[in-house]
Amino acid sequence: MKYNTEWLEEQEKQGKTLNYLFFWGHTVPTDGGIGKTCMSQWYPIGFSENGVQYATAEHYMMAQKAILFKDEAILPEILSAKTPNDAKKLGRKVKNFDEATWLKHRYEFVKQGNILKFSQTEVLKGFLLGTGYKIIVEASPYDKIWGIGLSQDAPDAQHFSTWKGLNLLGFALMEVRDELLK
Repeated sequence: MKYNTEWLEEQEKQGKTLNYLFFWGHTVPTDGGIGKTCMSQWYPIGFSENGVQYATAEHYMMAQKAILFKDEAILPEILSAKTPNDAKKLGRKVKNFDEATWLKHRYEFVKQGNILKFSQTEVLKGFLLGTGYKIIVEASPYDKIWGIGLSQDAPDAQHFSTWKGLNLLGFALMEVRDELLK
């Protein structure tokens, strides 16, 4: 993992300005354009890997979870889940789940899913690259793993030292952006 709060702390010590780009939610803008919500795991845009189609990045992550733990029975259910929330619920039912193993792999799964998502749709790629060098932050008040556990309007959201969550999705997206720049 290239980016984390320790990295942010180092940037701050070096006197660099930390410019945050907050996002949360997955709804497509009413004008049909692309906005910050495209960075959500639940954003409704499909992509494929090795001939397998994924409806969302959440579907990809949960499918990788099923593959990791060799739960071949639930995998087709995850792939055909109607919504990302349904895929997430099915992911919670994966058999042979081991927390330590999941913690070792989850970040790379999310990163890879987003590399696929953003590299296969030019308009999404353009949006992510257009974020420049901003610190991408999932400002979910409910998610303390993939987000910061705070809404972007919360006073504590404005500095990484007061975040309640890990912001793993934001940091993964920053790595995806780096990959797409190569």
